Amino acid sequence: MKIAVIGAGFTGLSAAYQLIKKGHQVTLFEKDSSPGGLALGFTLKDWQWSIEKHYHHWFANDNSILNLAKELKYNVIRKRAKTSVYVKDSSYQLDSPLNALTFPQLKVIDRLRMAGALGFLRYNPFWKPLEKYQASSFLPKIMGNKPYEMLWEPLLNKKFGSFKDAISLAWFWARIRKRTAELAYPKGGFLEFAKTLQRKIKSEGGVFYYNSEVKNLESVRGKARIATFDLSKHQNPFRNFVFDRVIVTLPSFLFLKIAGGLPNNYQKQLLNLKGLGAINLILRLKKPFLVDGTYWLSICDKKSPIMAIVEHTNFMDKKYYNNEHIIYIGNYLPADHPYMKMTASELLKIYEK
Repeated sequence: MKIAVIGAGFTGLSAAYQLIKKGHQVTLFEKDSSPGGLALGFTLKDWQWSIEKHYHHWFANDNSILNLAKELKYNVIRKRAKTSVYVKDSSYQLDSPLNALTFPQLKVIDRLRMAGALGFLRYNPFWKPLEKYQASSFLPKIMGNKPYEMLWEPLLNKKFGSFKDAISLAWFWARIRKRTAELAYPKGGFLEFAKTLQRKIKSEGGVFYYNSEVKNLESVRGKARIATFDLSKHQNPFRNFVFDRVIVTLPSFLFLKIAGGLPNNYQKQLLNLKGLGAINLILRLKKPFLVDGTYWLSICDKKSPIMAIVEHTNFMDKKYYNNEHIIYIGNYLPADHPYMKMTASELLKIYEK
């Protein structure tokens, strides 16, 4: 079959790779100029590696993507990275059961209760029953008010804002169960890994259209017709394609924007899905910022607009980035939040305060 994949992020790339291995003719359409999607990377002069626009890593148990890298014979770096929390103007390592049991800002009974709750979630294989509980109401009950209010409530607020009380305990369970102390990162950055996967797909006959925005997707006599706009062309930028099947990896609201003729009840279901945006400020520094070697610092300060500070070069060696220290300052915000419309310099002034 002739199959189109809309979006050349890792979902689209992986789908195309699996389809082409099964003998299908695959064409990918991507609005950006490079593959990678949410893990899209960029490089600067004198850098040996690319860096992601949004902080990225794999956990040691992300078996699907790690097995794909192994199949492609792509070198993946694995190492333990220090994770800490910022509480009451100080940073504390909190990435192991021992750290939880020795956390100095809590009394012994609170540490034991929190460690027990986290242990239960980590080693409990049954997530389905947890769906009916809200994380914001259940967590204080099982770990106590003090640990929840000091560590977890600020992070839930920063990550989900007004949606905090709608988050299922199953989501929190997944975060605790999935997390590993050892992390993984593709050599050269996610952009290079995406390009490697792209080259493999091309070598098997796959076709890529970059700078190509899909404007319309419709069903015509049992076929899928796609209308695209080439962002790199000034003359004759519009093109039409016909396929047997289409895989769309875009966010729901963008899918609805391009797809015509969908049933009203299906459109309504997708429109009811709410989302948040991630905003990141990337800093290039001459000196380390997190001088204790922390890679990921969660900000458990209710007054701070920052959710996390991620020092990438405390994970990957700074020599790959011309000995610069690369810092992400990140937050999750509603799409209409004022921060989403600010320039980098405006955001920096707010974060400095």
